[in-house]
Amino acid sequence: MTVVFDLHTHHHRCGHALGEIEDYIQAAIAKGMDYIGIADHSPYFYSDEDQLYPGIAMGKSELANYVEEVLALKKKYKQQIHVLLGMESDFFPDHQDLYKHVYGKYPFDYIIGSVHYVNEVNIFRKGRWEGLNQAERVEVKEAYYRLIQQSAKSGMFQVLGHIDAMKGFYPAFSAIETPIIEETLKVIADEQVAIEVNTSGKTKDCGGWYPSHEILERAYHYGVSVSFGSDAHTPERVADDYHEVQRMLKEIGFKEMVFFVGKERKSVIL
Repeated sequence: MTVVFDLHTHHHRCGHALGEIEDYIQAAIAKGMDYIGIADHSPYFYSDEDQLYPGIAMGKSELANYVEEVLALKKKYKQQIHVLLGMESDFFPDHQDLYKHVYGKYPFDYIIGSVHYVNEVNIFRKGRWEGLNQAERVEVKEAYYRLIQQSAKSGMFQVLGHIDAMKGFYPAFSAIETPIIEETLKVIADEQVAIEVNTSGKTKDCGGWYPSHEILERAYHYGVSVSFGSDAHTPERVADDYHEVQRMLKEIGFKEMVFFVGKERKSVIL
């Protein structure tokens, strides 16, 4: 019987997900899961405002409440499922010391590092590619992956989130040719950080999963570890496509998936 886990779920605090944390835990129990990770979007700690973007991430004043709620639910449901305290953290190179300082105050099981901003523009902003020539498109893609490389080297994260999510509303992103992805996978392997297979691509224009099958094949080649996250923004999507992802990874050649408890790496044999 395989272990079923999901490290990437959200809830209402971020402003664009539905439901309470407990709804996601109960959905996971109903699906017979073993581990459910709660990893909502990190506050914008660098901002003078409490909640810089209410539709994107929780306010700074909510972080302690978030942690307290997850820990209380961990205790409440400990006989039924392992609840893990996580966070999906933005990565801003200029503010990484601040983020490290804040995270050090709390008992996170893991932190997912996700690049959501390139050249100060959200990667999902529709229209950001309009008017760019081929050289400029390559430049943006390479800037994205340089940030991912820096996030891998930061020491802040156990998992890197959706490493080709910039294709979300611009599927042509995948066809922009550059050696930067190969370079990035080598860095990730050297830093021994995991990447997630994130099944929320199906909710965007690109469809499917993050990252692409091609990237996962190259990740296997370089010895990159792989984790799983549904990136659920509704309780119904918890563990979405988990077993299909397992089968696909096994076909590529992966022998295991990884998850983290108290920052310690655990393996699920495929």
